[in-house]
Amino acid sequence: MTTLLEPMPPLVLRARPALTVSDDEFFEFCRQNRELRIEQTREGEWIIMAPTGFETGGRNNEISRQLGNWARRDGTGIAADSSTGFVLPDGSRRSPDASWVLKSRLASLTPEDKEAIPAPRAGLCAGAALGQSDRHAGQD
Repeated sequence: MTTLLEPMPPLVLRARPALTVSDDEFFEFCRQNRELRIEQTREGEWIIMAPTGFETGGRNNEISRQLGNWARRDGTGIAADSSTGFVLPDGSRRSPDASWVLKSRLASLTPEDKEAIPAPRAGLCAGAALGQSDRHAGQD
């Protein structure tokens, strides 16, 4: 008999004003906890997400595959997967299901910056496939 687990909602930690971290500190925290999917909203809430279900994972894979194929054909940018984090202009720190950045914008980053979470100056195009386990309170 197979038992299916229900997707777990994300754990939301309201940290501000008690805890404020720099981009470098956030990135280091994520590196020390690689088994967790961690994001931060512009309001400073830390979102710790469970793995996605199979259907959401399939949709995410399809988004990444199509974006990667397009990026290869187009040649002007680089596609990245869902483990790539970004600091967005509003200050949130997110890992979209797929992302794309112009090569010209990546050229302005140092090798160290490319290994960290790129800041808004890098510019990006990101997409997301929301599944039940991905939904955050107040987000539809």
